Amino acid sequence: MHFAGSPELLKPASRKFVLLTLVCGLLLNLLPLHGLALLFRPDFVALILLFWAIREPRKLGFTASWIVGLLMDISDGAILGQHALAYVLGVYVAILLHRRIQRFTLWQQAAHVLLLLLLLQATMLLIRMFGGAVSPGAGYFLSCLTGTVLWPAMSQLLLLPQRGRQDTDPVYSAGHK
Repeated sequence: MHFAGSPELLKPASRKFVLLTLVCGLLLNLLPLHGLALLFRPDFVALILLFWAIREPRKLGFTASWIVGLLMDISDGAILGQHALAYVLGVYVAILLHRRIQRFTLWQQAAHVLLLLLLLQATMLLIRMFGGAVSPGAGYFLSCLTGTVLWPAMSQLLLLPQRGRQDTDPVYSAGHK
């Protein structure tokens, strides 16, 4: 378990793993949901982009964020560039704050992520409204709350490959208590 003040040593993530998680996020975002489920579905791509921008800022660049955003725009049939701009903006702020955010517990990180997700959603909403769309109401931001609640579990899941194997050698463990 990770506590604030006692950082856990992790192996660096490979670029292939980061790319694989982004593809998984895209697929999760493309699941066909309707009605209330659609309101509560978090933006998995945004969560994964923010996670890697906070944990491994050198593995994820603005170009990758922009490309993934354009793919989301195309798949959603949205104004071209709205997800891309929002993702790049969110990744930029996350990279700026990554050292600060990493010092907190997962639930404290989730509070920061909530603000970042709200920034992303507000950016996309502004772009839509400039394009002539009407305001969808407060329910538009419910997915930010779901993403915040998922942050600790998602973080633990994405960190699993980075954790080294636990040493089960009784001789080694007994000598280094």
